[in-house]
Amino acid sequence: MQGTRLWVAALFLLPALALLGALVVYPIGYSVWRSLFDASGNGFVGVDNYHEVFTDDRIRTALKNNVIWVVVAPSVATALGLVFAVLTERVRWGTAFKLVVFMPMAISMLASGIIFRLVYEQNPDRGVANAVWVGVHDTFSPPAPFPGAHPRGDELLTESHGAFTTRAVVKAGSATALPLVGAKPADMKGAKDAIPARDVAGKVTGTVWRDFTRGGGGTPGKIDQGEQALAGVTVEAVKDGRTVASATSAADGTFTLPGAADGAQLRLPASNFAAPYNGVDWLGPSLVTPAIIAAYIWMWAGFAMVLIAAGLASVPRELLEAARVDGANEWQVFRRVTVPLLAPVLAVVLITLMINVLKIFDLVYIIAPGASLDKANVLALQLYQSSFGTDVNQGVGSAIAVFLLVLVLPVMYVNLRRIRRERRR
Repeated sequence: MQGTRLWVAALFLLPALALLGALVVYPIGYSVWRSLFDASGNGFVGVDNYHEVFTDDRIRTALKNNVIWVVVAPSVATALGLVFAVLTERVRWGTAFKLVVFMPMAISMLASGIIFRLVYEQNPDRGVANAVWVGVHDTFSPPAPFPGAHPRGDELLTESHGAFTTRAVVKAGSATALPLVGAKPADMKGAKDAIPARDVAGKVTGTVWRDFTRGGGGTPGKIDQGEQALAGVTVEAVKDGRTVASATSAADGTFTLPGAADGAQLRLPASNFAAPYNGVDWLGPSLVTPAIIAAYIWMWAGFAMVLIAAGLASVPRELLEAARVDGANEWQVFRRVTVPLLAPVLAVVLITLMINVLKIFDLVYIIAPGASLDKANVLALQLYQSSFGTDVNQGVGSAIAVFLLVLVLPVMYVNLRRIRRERRR
């Protein structure tokens, strides 16, 4: 009877064991075997492929990035999940908030990668991240009024480091013309017609305007009918390299400087014409990895929140109330009671995310542009490139796969030990 039961159990287990062997055991064994051969698969090279894993610059960069991923992404996602889970317990609309935070989990990695590729677009008119960043920057540091504007020639004004200075000194009681071209039509919307400045005794006056007449015509250096004023342009009077006075052009383009400007040269600072701030190169070599990690956290913080919230629901409320009765404030209750009681759940979330980021591939492959792909490289992506990319070497790819397995095994071992301890309690 006992033998019959064993045979029946073996028959029921056989399909699962066959699938396990075909989908897990055989691929692992074949990868180990293939990692000992060269690119063609015919020449035995021993551990040379493993040596290349630790000496090739691209693979070393991938290994370094994997370390960053394992340390940062699971920790931040778990921390955010913990904060969200605790805070949503105290608000009436907590369920709706959890739904919104968890929604990114319903989106595939491919779709998330495409979304964040657009979010991190360099052009502020298309990329949300730079649109916000540029908006904040321009709030505290207003953009130049007329980026790209410049003199028609160098007869009146000379250029130096983006600033334009008059060749001749100015005299009090006489008006100075400062004609410019190149101002963009978008920056001229609502501009008034320029008018010649009046001569004022004891003061230096002048006009800054766009020396351009629609349809052609007009006299260069002279204010013709219909030519528009450049308002808000800073004009400085400079003597011996020192600014002695400054003014800003009015709506009609005119400006007035005090008598201290007599005998000085007029300078239009580069800040009048600087190119608009274009934001941060989120997907450049220096920021591409943190940017992709942020996209990952956006997706997986909801997963951490849901698991932690489930664990939080099982925490005995009387323990929390007892701590408050004993005089503990909310931060002390959270740090000394809630977090220790949630330690098993936090360990599950952290270990799950660590295993997940060790094999991260699609987000990096989709978000990182070609110019930054090597800087954002991770082991799973390098495995794909080595095995199926332009420079195919499946021996090295198999060695990377075995190395990834070795990295995952300690995490799995810790997880199994934790599960066994939980069962004994």
